[in-house]
Amino acid sequence: MSDPGAGGAAVGPYTDVSAAGGWTGAVRRRAVASLPPDKLLPDTQPAYMASWIYVFGVLTVASLIVVLVTGGLLALKGPAWWHVSVTGKYVNGLHLWSVELLMFFMVIHLWGKFFMAAWRGRRALTWATGAVCFLTAIGTAFTGYLVQQNFDSQWIAGQAKDGLNSVGIGAFFNVLDFGQMLMWHIVLLPFVLGLLTAWHILLVRCRGIVPPIGATDPTGSGTASPAPGDVPGDAP
Repeated sequence: MSDPGAGGAAVGPYTDVSAAGGWTGAVRRRAVASLPPDKLLPDTQPAYMASWIYVFGVLTVASLIVVLVTGGLLALKGPAWWHVSVTGKYVNGLHLWSVELLMFFMVIHLWGKFFMAAWRGRRALTWATGAVCFLTAIGTAFTGYLVQQNFDSQWIAGQAKDGLNSVGIGAFFNVLDFGQMLMWHIVLLPFVLGLLTAWHILLVRCRGIVPPIGATDPTGSGTASPAPGDVPGDAP
């Protein structure tokens, strides 16, 4: 005799309801446990989020979206389009300045979180993925300068060639090879940067936004650093 379980499924006397659903059910339960809807798409934020230092993470993501969209258009149309067409030159300009803003916002975000000790409260992996995103963005921007097809890109490639050859990576990362640098810039590095950014954002949602030093962590994922006077014997 079996009784209907959740969703109308038959549940026998030897059926483990918590493990029902096979590997797909296990993945679903793990995903919901790690990222419940109220964490994945919150509708409220702690009061300390009113500080301007928390804005630069969102500005970084917004700039990255513009970079990817404009870069995708440039990749679809090809070099002749962004050198000759007025629209192509405009999109190329948007791509350039969105990259400039991306690096500007990312540096402020990185240093802001460094001085806030953003790895507190089991957030070390969140900090690490953000730092790797920054390094990947530098490589992506560097290869972007190499594929401008102007005297600037030639000069940058010529200067970088000696440095890269001196450390032994010039054999497989040839900055003088336009086709290779173009593929690194429009395929590999943006793909890696996009994956790292998505992982970083999911970790932020999972662990919560790091509170200022001395503030109470509303997520309960770690104790914030005590303010002066909170520890016995500490001077107020």
